Amino acid sequence: MDVLLANPRGFCAGVERAIEIVERALDQFGAPIYVRHEIVHNKSVVEDLRSKGAVFVDELEEVPTGGTVIFSAHGVSKAVRAEAGRRGLKVFDATCPLVTKVHVEVAKMLKAGYEIVMIGHRGHPEAEGTMGQAERAMYLVETLGDVAGLEPRNPAKLAYVTQTTLSVDDAAVVVAALKARFPDIRGPKRDDICYATQNRQDAVKLMAPQCDVVIVVGSPNSSNSNRLREVAEHMGADAYMVDSADDLRPEWLAGKRRVGVTAGASAPEILVSELMQRLKELGAESVRPLEGITENMVFSLPRGLVPRAAGGGR
Repeated sequence: MDVLLANPRGFCAGVERAIEIVERALDQFGAPIYVRHEIVHNKSVVEDLRSKGAVFVDELEEVPTGGTVIFSAHGVSKAVRAEAGRRGLKVFDATCPLVTKVHVEVAKMLKAGYEIVMIGHRGHPEAEGTMGQAERAMYLVETLGDVAGLEPRNPAKLAYVTQTTLSVDDAAVVVAALKARFPDIRGPKRDDICYATQNRQDAVKLMAPQCDVVIVVGSPNSSNSNRLREVAEHMGADAYMVDSADDLRPEWLAGKRRVGVTAGASAPEILVSELMQRLKELGAESVRPLEGITENMVFSLPRGLVPRAAGGGR
């Protein structure tokens, strides 16, 4: 059994930034540091930060008055920001800058008088945060059925944005349906699906046709990790997602000659290394990293966080 390793994979710049914001806040202010929602959707990352003193909450009412709170990489609604201000909370915003870009697009579209369609997954915090940028109607669509049932007040004044972690191909199908039904609909100047999502999906499209089975390292609530599994399946490979090497089932590999491995944008590389070790124990004889795009994106940190002490780091 041989193993192919997708490139790029794992952490993106937005995830790196979000985790570093929590770690710097803990260094600077001490525990507890409250984080609204999971900082990123990865069990290992969340458990590691919790062990260092981060407290993850679903609602701001769980944060003591005057406490320090960090908004997750997925972004929050205007109402959440306003509540934090009213309660006097010290806020550090770990929203991915590419999600913030979508929020800015929404504000511009609203100012220009457009109703907005959000292409995204119901219940996902990024979709909820983006929908929460508008005081007037926004419409969430996830499927072609949602597009068919869409009834905007003014079809001639309609625009759309997308969740940054969608399947590139699936989003294109929904956008095409929107344009077919609403020919005047306006889109963003640049694609909202983030560079890291695009790159990781492209890497799987390259890898999956060469493999019998693809293993994606990622947590079940990670949108971009789920999309990687779906992309692999669409390319004809059996595909499974694991939170850690412990989740790998030997029967998935029975009779397989080549296994592909990748990781979602919120999955740390240590989990990939542990999975590779487990694959070797189960009979993998060689590992070949595939060529791929080198990512050099870096996002700046919020003001008010000092550099970590020498020797600090993840």
